[in-house]
Amino acid sequence: QVQVVESGGGLVEAGGSLRLSCTASALTHDHYHMGWFRQAPGKEREGVACIGRSGDVTYYTDFVKGRFTISRDNAKNTMSLQLNNLKPDDTAMYYCAASKRGMFSCLSDVYDYWGQGTQVTVSS
Repeated sequence: QVQVVESGGGLVEAGGSLRLSCTASALTHDHYHMGWFRQAPGKEREGVACIGRSGDVTYYTDFVKGRFTISRDNAKNTMSLQLNNLKPDDTAMYYCAASKRGMFSCLSDVYDYWGQGTQVTVSS
């Protein structure tokens, strides 16, 4: 059974940094595109950053470009999201997800396995 587990969320002041990590068990990591999504109260879930199977392609939503960096280590079955220069609008539950589809995408509909989420709260 595939299990996706996130860690690394927390409370940070505006301008601060966090590093989120994700592990996915019971799947061959380099067969899956991976992504980070977030959902704030009253808002729809949105793709934040996604990375292709081998790490050679990435996508970032405009709001986080230049501030967040996604990476993966297939040998360790892990993926990370470095969040720098955090803003109060980044406050949300952050989810890690894995997609077994052939085409790379950062649309949540094509992601098959999801973690429970880790909360990121940025105070002003």
